[in-house]
Parts: sequence; structure tokens; C-alpha cells
Amino acid sequence: MIRSMTGYGEAERATETGFFRVELKTVNHRFFNATLRTPPGFDRLEADIQGWLRAGIARGHVTFSLQFDRNSGGAAAPLPELDLERATRYVSLLNELQAELALPGEVALSHLTRFGDVFRAPDPSPSPTDIDPEMLEELTQQALAGMIRMREAEGARLQADLEARLEAIAGHLDEVSARAPERLVAERDRLRVAVAELTDQADVDEDRLAREIAYLAEKWDINEELVRFRSHLELFAEVLGGDVAEPAGKRLGFIVQEMHREANTIGSKANDTEISRASVAIKEEIERLREQLENVE
Repeated sequence: MIRSMTGYGEAERATETGFFRVELKTVNHRFFNATLRTPPGFDRLEADIQGWLRAGIARGHVTFSLQFDRNSGGAAAPLPELDLERATRYVSLLNELQAELALPGEVALSHLTRFGDVFRAPDPSPSPTDIDPEMLEELTQQALAGMIRMREAEGARLQADLEARLEAIAGHLDEVSARAPERLVAERDRLRVAVAELTDQADVDEDRLAREIAYLAEKWDINEELVRFRSHLELFAEVLGGDVAEPAGKRLGFIVQEMHREANTIGSKANDTEISRASVAIKEEIERLREQLENVE
């Protein structure tokens, strides 16, 4: 069983401090890579968040987003505060302005209310004592569980496609295996006719012909490549059906590289239209395997 590297998970909770929401998104990446988006005040927990994510994600680029809304919690929204020092300064400046310009009247409360910064809005970010690391870890784990379920579901679809590719490759290998000895028989018959035409003799030196065919058989032999290729197919299928908790993408990618190497060798030794055609079809299936593995954890 394999996992896709594409997934999404979320979790949220209302507390007395406020409302917390965690979102996780993962996409393809060769290694583990994390981007953290947290409100002010959560900086000190970013190393812990990285550790929680790494424990559940082996490969892929993950975006962790934490939203915090103090006013959506269980407690009443904090009240605005008076900036008395700033208000006092405004009164002093207004009195100074009145004296300098000989303006009538006195400084009143209505004048101060025109300055919006006299009343401070509460800080929406939590203080260090408001942040519960255990609660945040639980939310992260819940989001991770949802994301992993999605990655596994997508992985099942990927696995079905990969298995279909393996079956197609195995079918083409059977074609190559069946055709390989036939091409030697065809080449022997062609050489016999060619030699007879060149020498104007009805009888051909069968010993000489046998030596030539033996030489070609050794030169064109692809039995070892076929054996190794089938071994790669078996190993690929074994890894596909392995433990889902163990990332398989890199290992499968290496096996595909070895398949491609054997396919190239078979193609170079083909000297036969049907085998060449099967070799091209095999390499096309290998390329499709490679493309799908780009999204396997």
C-alpha cells in the first residue's frame, strides 16, 4: 500500500482563550519541507510544530496554517482600554494651541473623542500563558489524521494504476520472450538463402552456418535482461503491497530506473521489428510509472 503526497486536513476547537483552527495542505516534494503560518505569539512553538508534522509526513511540501480568533472563544470579548497617557498629552497640546492662538472656549471631552487612538483596541494575539501546547498538538494530530486518510485514499487509486502498468509491462515482456528464439530461426533461414544465392550452391555448409547462428545467439541474447526485468517487476509489486506506514516512493523510483536500464539493453539487442516495438511500448509504460511516482510518498 502506498500514499499520495497530495492531501488536506483540518481541525478546530473553541476554548476560553479563543477559537483555534489548524489547516494542513501537502503537495509533491522530493523531501520533507514545511511552511508554517502562525499568528503572533506562536513563534516559540514552531520547532514543536515542525516535529509533529515530520512524525506523520515523510515526503512532501506541507503548509501548516493556524488561525486564532480571540472573540470566538468561550469567554466574553476583551473590552477596549483607555490610553490615559496619550489622552493627557492631547489635552496638554490642545491647551497650548488655545493659548497660542487665543482661541475661545475650553478643551472638552468631545474634542478628545475625535482622536481614535485614545482608546486602545485589545491585542488579538494570545499571550504566552494563553497558549496550551498540548491542545495545539492535539489539533495538529487531528488535522494530520484527516490528511493521511486523504493521502491513503489517493494512494489506493495510484496503486491501482501502477499495478495496471506492471501488468502491461509483463505482457510485453512475454511477447519479447516468445519472439526472441523465433528471430534466430528466421535469421538462420535468411542466411542460408543468402549464402546459396551468393555461391550458386544448393548445399550450404551447415557447420559454418551453425557457428554464425551461435555467434548471433550470444550477441543477441536477452535472457539475463528478461530475468532481471521480471525480478524488478516482482520487487516493485512487493513494495507496493508493503507496510503503508513506510514511505515507498524513493525505493519505487530506484526500481523504475533499473527497469529502464534493462529496457534500453533489450532494445539495443533487438534486431527485430516486433521486439523493438515491444521495447518501445515497455519504455512508454515505464515513463507512465515514473510520472505517477512523482506523487508517491
